[in-house]
Amino acid sequence: MEIERKYLIKKERLPQNLDTFPHLEIEQAYLCTEPVVRIRRQDTAYYLTYKSKGLMVREEYNLPLTDESYNHLREKADGILIQKTRYQLPLPQNLTIELDVFHGRYEGLLLAEVEFPDETSAQEFVPPDWFGKDVTFSSCYHNSTLSQGLSHI
Repeated sequence: MEIERKYLIKKERLPQNLDTFPHLEIEQAYLCTEPVVRIRRQDTAYYLTYKSKGLMVREEYNLPLTDESYNHLREKADGILIQKTRYQLPLPQNLTIELDVFHGRYEGLLLAEVEFPDETSAQEFVPPDWFGKDVTFSSCYHNSTLSQGLSHI
């Protein structure tokens, strides 16, 4: 189960020391968007992911892939290849901000996601003051929507 909140971030509000935080280079593509079936390269690790419908709460299953199987499936993917750097910034209560800095087609888009252990924690969350608009309940900012070029951003 994935329980997360998602926020837009303005470039001028980014933390100054971003490069001091752990980060991953991510490339992902979609084989299907309803339900979501995604492949992802995360540095040198590869995954196939299934996500159910939903906005703040969704089922999610990850399976490991090899480099060869990832590249084979990448050729079969539809839409736009999503490329981003994901920074991991710690928050109190063992939470982590996953700050995605997009590249390529969505250069300039900045999204922060925070995953929670339960819905109550997600609903009570008070974001840091550098977070922008809460877009948790907008499917426009799902990566699967972005991959189809359907977002109005």
